[in-house]
Amino acid sequence: MKITLKDGSVKEYENAMSVYDIALDISEGLARAACCGKVDGQVADLRTVIDHDCELAVCTANDEEGLAAIRHTASHVLAEAVKNLFPQAKLAIGPSIETGFYYDFDHESFSREDLDALETEMKKIIKAGAKLERFTLPRDEAIRFMEERSEPYKVELIRDLPEDAEISFYRQGDFVDLCAGPHLMSTRGVKAFKLTSSSMAYWRGDSDKARLQRIYGTAYNKKEDLAAHLERMEDAKRRDHNRLGREMELFTTVDVIGQGLPLFTPKGTRMIMKLQRWIEDLEDKEWGYVRTRTPLMAKSDLYKISGHWDHYKEGMFVLGDEETDKEVFALRPMTCPFQYYVYKNTQKSYRDLPYRMSETSTLFRSEDSGEMHGLTRVRQFTITEGHLVIRPDQAEEELKGCLDLAYYVLSTLGLQDEVTYRLSKWDPENKEKYLGDDNYWNSTQDALRTVLREKNVNFVEADGEAAFYGPKIDIQARNVYGKEDTMITIQLDCAIAENFDMYYVDQNGDKVRPYIIHRTSMGCYERTLAWLIEKYAGKFPTWLCPEQVRVLPISEKYEEYAARVLKELRARDIDAEADYRSEKIGFKIREARLARVPYMLVVGAQEEEEGLVSVRSRFAGDEGRKSLKEFLDQICEEIRTKEIRQEQPQEEGK
Repeated sequence: MKITLKDGSVKEYENAMSVYDIALDISEGLARAACCGKVDGQVADLRTVIDHDCELAVCTANDEEGLAAIRHTASHVLAEAVKNLFPQAKLAIGPSIETGFYYDFDHESFSREDLDALETEMKKIIKAGAKLERFTLPRDEAIRFMEERSEPYKVELIRDLPEDAEISFYRQGDFVDLCAGPHLMSTRGVKAFKLTSSSMAYWRGDSDKARLQRIYGTAYNKKEDLAAHLERMEDAKRRDHNRLGREMELFTTVDVIGQGLPLFTPKGTRMIMKLQRWIEDLEDKEWGYVRTRTPLMAKSDLYKISGHWDHYKEGMFVLGDEETDKEVFALRPMTCPFQYYVYKNTQKSYRDLPYRMSETSTLFRSEDSGEMHGLTRVRQFTITEGHLVIRPDQAEEELKGCLDLAYYVLSTLGLQDEVTYRLSKWDPENKEKYLGDDNYWNSTQDALRTVLREKNVNFVEADGEAAFYGPKIDIQARNVYGKEDTMITIQLDCAIAENFDMYYVDQNGDKVRPYIIHRTSMGCYERTLAWLIEKYAGKFPTWLCPEQVRVLPISEKYEEYAARVLKELRARDIDAEADYRSEKIGFKIREARLARVPYMLVVGAQEEEEGLVSVRSRFAGDEGRKSLKEFLDQICEEIRTKEIRQEQPQEEGK
């Protein structure tokens, strides 16, 4: 057989060979570094036997697949350690993930002390260096094997497999786990790891199933790489909006109000309002939108027309019971069907299109309690939602316009380099979930693909991520922990107008069905605020800050002048406060810096006498004395242009 290697060279063998043996034949060094293989592009265990012509890449820790194999092996080492220290714990699942690995156990909660003890036990297991041996069993034998070991979750996983399936296991010493692999050749290959946290999880992600305990960890091939990762994680914790946003008093949550229902404090509210006023003015005055205001709920009849009742009812808050109540209402999870009736309020001709409607919409979605997190996944949120009713010949231009608007918003916020683009398509294997036929989906997906390519946007494609009525462009971003969320979406819908009998009159006097673009210009205000908190670690651009200037009188003697300065600032619509506390000026400056206020104006005898302010900023430290007018002109221009000033490192105490 002929084996084509990654560099294009070809190896020939008379007999079948494992991936590991081929690596060993190439060089002992490669075999020592090998973590897994890729056979014709598919990840394969090192023990996989090759008996045919193929392309083979031997993956090391420098490859994504190789690092995943290290982490997967580390998860098995963790599972063995848990069984050693907590024999009554039951094993669930333990995959590698993008940032490391986790393993779920049916066990009481794990403390930090427990994790430390488990790390010590894992080091013993790794030092022992047991080989990982793969073996298989027929399904029935595999079930009995795991039943004898009292592992009910493993038994359930096996029962879900086909009756003729051959089930694979990995043994390391006395520990055995159900697993498809791939794995390293021995536990000794796990060289640098750390257990980072533990939390509650549901079996198979279903809140109606058993509550488990999940231990998270990470692993690398080198201690230096692990140390760098842990430092990144510490920085992530410092930037985590769920902690920092509360620390900065931007939002809070209260148990008696409920999960996913954040309360915005005056500071957080001020930031949301700045974003909202900007977006509304931008859309209405510069991008040709009309603004609507529609109800927060509707009868089930509306959602049945739109299709949401059949396709999305489980994600809605329903008020009433169809079996017993005359009318059943639901809080709206989207605005589109409401705006369709705004469009239908008057007859439109082809000259009236595109008809661009936008609304600052408060929406409600019945998210699972296990999915709630800070401001990124909530049950009530507000969104910059818009719907463009267009002629078919306007689709390409309007889709490009939506992309341009989204990019402009991202650029203004300084987030344009933080995002990726995804073409979210239907799942042709589950057609019952969608409106329209193959031709409809192929044509609409092609239209979005063409627009992305013509705008020179790099994008990936994902099956099964479309809305039930059409494909979409999703603009994605990752939080500080690497989890990806959709920030902005642009959807093409060529089907729903039929449901609502929407039409326009063309130049021949005929009624024609329009197309509809569903889009957001910035997305969800809550999620965007979370993103901004993490991006800037709370040090927002001046125009967005809830407090832009703090006036600091040196002593009580200069409070009257400080009050006059404060009045002038507020007269120019600058969000300013004054610190009149009887504290030393150094203390006041440090407090303002900790509060991440962009500008501090120190005022004393010379400033009052000459009408000056002594300017300190996050950006340049001590900027010297300036006339109040000069400072006002400077900051007003910075706010007007939404400038993002770069911060310079400041010496402690400066």
